[in-house]
Amino acid sequence: MALFHSSRLVSPCLASLSARASSWWAHVEMGPPDPILGVTEAFKRDTNSKKMNLGVGAYRDDNGKPYVLNCVRKAEAQLAAKNLDKEYLPIAGLAEFNKASAELALGDTNEVIKSGRYVTVQSISGTGSLRVGANFLQRFFKYSRDLYLPKPSWGNHTPIFRDAGMQLQSYRYYDPKTCGFDFNGAVEDISKIPEQSVILFHACAHNPTGVDPRPEQWKELAAVVKKRNLFAFFDMAYQGFASGDINRDAWAVRHFIEQGINVVLCQSYAKNMGLYGERVGAFTVVCKDAEEAKRVESQLKILIRPMYSNPPLNGARIASAILTSPDLRKEWLQEVKGMADRIIGMRTQLVANLKKEGSSHNWQHITDQIGMFCFTGLKPEQVERLTKEFSIYMTKDGRISVAGVTSGNVAYLAHAIHQVSK
Repeated sequence: MALFHSSRLVSPCLASLSARASSWWAHVEMGPPDPILGVTEAFKRDTNSKKMNLGVGAYRDDNGKPYVLNCVRKAEAQLAAKNLDKEYLPIAGLAEFNKASAELALGDTNEVIKSGRYVTVQSISGTGSLRVGANFLQRFFKYSRDLYLPKPSWGNHTPIFRDAGMQLQSYRYYDPKTCGFDFNGAVEDISKIPEQSVILFHACAHNPTGVDPRPEQWKELAAVVKKRNLFAFFDMAYQGFASGDINRDAWAVRHFIEQGINVVLCQSYAKNMGLYGERVGAFTVVCKDAEEAKRVESQLKILIRPMYSNPPLNGARIASAILTSPDLRKEWLQEVKGMADRIIGMRTQLVANLKKEGSSHNWQHITDQIGMFCFTGLKPEQVERLTKEFSIYMTKDGRISVAGVTSGNVAYLAHAIHQVSK
């Protein structure tokens, strides 16, 4: 039967088609592609046998393959043998994991740990930890909406804090002239930040530059933060993975606390345990006393409940087993140092091969920088040439993941860099 409308006959099929055509989402625009995932897609399409993907922030062994730590395999086997259930975790996560994470970050003899004036909740890796922290600030940090990021910072920091309702500002950090830390610029900018604002620091292995302050510089930064009465937010995604020493990599966080600065801290076990897809992280708030910590914990649970109810079980069990078993922990410390040392070694080999190629540039910044990433100082047009002429893929800012460099391809990389920079 036809429908009668405006003196015309309209078939039911056409009416249905018209209704479908007026979509609820017609106004939604196509979003820009993720810059790093875009690099990976282009790499996959390339047929050159010498192609290199230096865009992805995941560790690779010296054969360029993903690496699962032996201690992780052993922990998984031990957990499987226990025939454990798959019940929900509490909202705050696995209690023994939270305790071990706080002790790893702050040191198990730290006064904060002994007095119980902290709360740690399990999170969905580093990103989830940051988002929980950002939402907590948005709801309870009543003094300011301004959050100051180093320039540059990890690309995801901006949308995480912006989407939580914070106002993003920046302070000088990286000096492109030296490919190093702009210490004077950072101190000058931080000295002008309005009191009671939030400032974010990368605890170690700054992403994307690989540039970290030295201990004496951290001391001055802490002094300025304390003088300006700023709130310090630490992101620590690479403890142990940066230098190979868990205590050295946590030094800045511990120093700030020693100076009476009550920080918040995000941790991730993606890099230092290779638990990328398990999504294991923690968020810690250092409080005035144990009573305040209880109140903060109660509100963190209220925040987390509608976000994801409770965190994943398996990765936290693995990380907790490694951190609390003396044998597994000892093996982990050796393995994380092995990963850090391989990356440090690749930096040294890259500089040596650049010199062998006859490069007259000063590449010392490659070995001065630390962690997975290196800001090479290459310009966008040089990066484009590396991709087009040598099938070497990286982000346009010249950042490379040193984890993608191996003893088998480091000479090829050095040759290509020299050709586009000479």
